[in-house]
Amino acid sequence: MAWNNQSVITEFILQGLSSSWELQMVYFLFFSVVYAATVLGNLLIVLTIVSERRLHSPMYFLLGNLSFIDMSLASFATPKMIADFFREPKVISFDGCITQIFFLHLLGGVEIVLLISMSFDRYVAICKPLRYLTIMNRRVCLGLVTLSWIVGIFHAMSQLAFTVNLPFCGPNEVDSFFCDLPLVIKLACVDTYILGVFMISTSGMIALVCFILLVISYSVILVTVRQRSSGGSSKALSTCSAHFTVVTLFFGPCIFIYVWPFTNFPIDKVLSVFYTIFTPLLNPVIYTLRNKDVKDSMRKFSSRVLKSSKTDHSP
Repeated sequence: MAWNNQSVITEFILQGLSSSWELQMVYFLFFSVVYAATVLGNLLIVLTIVSERRLHSPMYFLLGNLSFIDMSLASFATPKMIADFFREPKVISFDGCITQIFFLHLLGGVEIVLLISMSFDRYVAICKPLRYLTIMNRRVCLGLVTLSWIVGIFHAMSQLAFTVNLPFCGPNEVDSFFCDLPLVIKLACVDTYILGVFMISTSGMIALVCFILLVISYSVILVTVRQRSSGGSSKALSTCSAHFTVVTLFFGPCIFIYVWPFTNFPIDKVLSVFYTIFTPLLNPVIYTLRNKDVKDSMRKFSSRVLKSSKTDHSP
């Protein structure tokens, strides 16, 4: 499947979320607040985990990396979407479009491996507690994070391997607020059925299989937790329920969009907003509300920063 790059199109038109000027102003205010909260929330988690020694454990190391990825996932397209509310038409260059696709699949691939790693961490902590620190040592944790980036890069490059050479010579309107692969390849001037099948097998089915494996993993953990009645088990159940909520929020929209790339559902745009904007916002909310250690450490870190700031500004 070798296509030569014969594109005459140098830019794409993003249709955005709405053509109504009034709605776009509402969206501008709403998504500006959501984006700011997402970046600040995830950044606070990263800084708290780095600065608080009590959070220097495998679970929080992985959580810190997840927060960094969520912050990046919210930033690959959202700032442009917010700026585009004041632009008409909403133009993105061909290179810019390819860059968005690359970072979406890079960060998505990294997050999938991180979520699997966090599931493995909870499985070892609950099902093999005496061997937890031996299994989840520093080398293993660094290896899991490194593996997540390797998988993410490989996945993103595989998605672009054929896409960059597709000829685009006709319509150039993308029915979304960013360049999503299923929508972009539909604009090519050749039959993209084989590429669509490849996309299903490398994105849709991988997401579906990983989600099923995670459901099985957390089910095993849940059964183990149910067999115990101690306070520690209650804390473990709370942590795992938070993890599974994040997994569901991330994988649900991805599976729906990428398992059926040939069909464009009206809800696709809503789901795209959800997994690129709302899920990165909800992750820090879920983890802080369900985790006492993180909440206490964030309060301590915030108090220390505020106290330091007052000291610096005092005469």
